[in-house]
Amino acid sequence: MSSLIPAVMVPAFIPSPSQGVWHVLGLPIRAYALCILAGIFIGYWLGRRRWVARGGSPTVLADIMFWAIPFGLVGARIYHVITDAELYFGAGRHPIDALKIWHGGLGIWGAVGFGALGAWIACRRAKVPFLAVADAMAPGIALAQVFGRFGNYFNQELFGKPTTRPWGLEIAPEHRPDGFADFATFHPTFLYEAIWNLGVVVLVILVDRRYKLGHGRAFFLYVAGYTAGRAWIENLRIDTVNHFLGLRLNVWTALILFVLAVVAFIISARKYPGQEDLTTGPAAGKPTADAATPETADDEQASTDESADTETTDAVPDKPKVEATNGSESDGSRD
Repeated sequence: MSSLIPAVMVPAFIPSPSQGVWHVLGLPIRAYALCILAGIFIGYWLGRRRWVARGGSPTVLADIMFWAIPFGLVGARIYHVITDAELYFGAGRHPIDALKIWHGGLGIWGAVGFGALGAWIACRRAKVPFLAVADAMAPGIALAQVFGRFGNYFNQELFGKPTTRPWGLEIAPEHRPDGFADFATFHPTFLYEAIWNLGVVVLVILVDRRYKLGHGRAFFLYVAGYTAGRAWIENLRIDTVNHFLGLRLNVWTALILFVLAVVAFIISARKYPGQEDLTTGPAAGKPTADAATPETADDEQASTDESADTETTDAVPDKPKVEATNGSESDGSRD
């Protein structure tokens, strides 16, 4: 009986996606863009839950993200174009390609840096503690990166060195870099980083739940955790990139940010223990204690006027009452 069951062939590698673009009514729907959008929505969902759990207003957070997300997307592209300028400028290159974000090329360093700038501006305008927002969004940022990395899978880009491991990633010949045309499978660095980032999400949530991280410490923990993994994963990649002192530029960036994040975490823990209170004030969508509405101010003024009138009346001695009884004066006292 068993001999009649056809054998199921399981490939000893991760196959390449058959396509990364679908056309619907003549419009291209790109998997890369869908992965980025999915990451933004799921990251915001997680950050919103954490923000509300601490007493913050979801409307306030949405207003801040209205600034942070566009800043992050623009910053991600700017960082990529600056650090890989040779891909877009020079002989035989087309500068207009720098605007074609759908072809891939978003730098996480630019995304987080510019996104933080946008959030900071919004927080200043709303008088909301910026580091509290950063703490709430930290694991959400890492979760967004998990989804975003699958965009690299559909674009068949940013893979690692050749490998014959069962989890090797199949890369089509037209996507293989020069010198690697004879190799079919490569390290799936997109998957390594996605799994690592998922671990960072869990790490930040669990540590925050245990120690109530505040004043930027959850965000600093995210940065330290992510950069620790990015440093070794980056060394596996074989895509063309600028080097400095023998290391890829992104490795240097990861190492520097790791050190800065650890130092910032320690300083914050020593100087600002505990968490910010988000249950009152602008973070909770409430006015500050010293900010009164016009109606409240009018009521307070009226109350002040009444008090003043009362004090004035009390200050004037009562005049004796005069009653005419048979033409004589009376002090008003009676038995």
